[in-house]
Amino acid sequence: MKFINILFVFCLAFVYTNSIAQFATRKISKKEQAYTDSLKQVDYKYIFPILGQKTYKGGFDIPYPIGIMANYIQMNQGVLIDNFELGIKTDNVDIPLTPADNIIKFGDNRNQSYSFNIRPDIWVFPFLNVYGVFGVGRSETTVNLTAPVELKSVVDQKITTSGVGLMGAFGLGPVWVSLDGNWTWNKPELLDKPVQVAVFGLRVGHTFVFDQHPDRNIAVWGGAMRVRMESNTRGQIKLADALPIEEFNAKGQEALDYYNALPPADKLDPVNILIKRIGDKLVAADGEAIIRYGMDKQVLEEWNGIFGAQFQYNKRWMLRTEWGLIGDRKSGLLSLNYRFLL
Repeated sequence: MKFINILFVFCLAFVYTNSIAQFATRKISKKEQAYTDSLKQVDYKYIFPILGQKTYKGGFDIPYPIGIMANYIQMNQGVLIDNFELGIKTDNVDIPLTPADNIIKFGDNRNQSYSFNIRPDIWVFPFLNVYGVFGVGRSETTVNLTAPVELKSVVDQKITTSGVGLMGAFGLGPVWVSLDGNWTWNKPELLDKPVQVAVFGLRVGHTFVFDQHPDRNIAVWGGAMRVRMESNTRGQIKLADALPIEEFNAKGQEALDYYNALPPADKLDPVNILIKRIGDKLVAADGEAIIRYGMDKQVLEEWNGIFGAQFQYNKRWMLRTEWGLIGDRKSGLLSLNYRFLL
């Protein structure tokens, strides 16, 4: 019983509450007061959220427990590449991944992506939300090679995403605070295995209630987001997908010129031999040759600042937007949320 009472205290500090108790210095309209009084009379017979009945009896409003959110997300961020490995496979050559960090160097690399996902969720407690993420999208990664030759490769590929997340929320006087963490597995079509990405978000905001429509409000917030991805990546790509065909001859000749200028001892280095073989394939316009690669990949800056807003038309429909504007990562989100009782 003591544990249940502690949970109930958290409920009273729930992020989405429209309770007048949190805004005692603001003049309360008659409609708001009537709405708050009506909440105390609610006979809540649903399982979720747990402690829903006690929360309503305290005069606190809570969202409908089940939701389906449709999200469109776009993102642009820098990427760091370390511990690069290289290999090649053709009709008559099959060289496995070989450490190449000592010879192959990278400059500034960037990733642009967009995705559409569906996020079903449930409020298990009035302060704890559990959700899933299922989506599809595209990713365009621009890789700038600076040595042994200068080369820019743009890789465009489809991505599928699935994952789970948790969000906790509570009130601090006139503001609310939410902590959100999710873990997704993202499978680009050119990689052998999905890449795990962990996202953590901290948001602090305030909700403005419409005097004449107490179930309608606008929330605004600011905060920070951290993105961390699984570093180890393995994949393969055809030369035709890594480089425009019109650049094959020029870049292939640069690779061969590099190799031919090496001292005899360096020409025996396995990585330099790989570079020569790739140069030969480029000059021969063999776009079917498969380049194998491995690397430790991470975002350039894990943290960025975010700002957002949500318009709640009623307890069923919400429209939300959020933008990452501070830091290297630039992002934008637009979502529509529909909630219902189960």
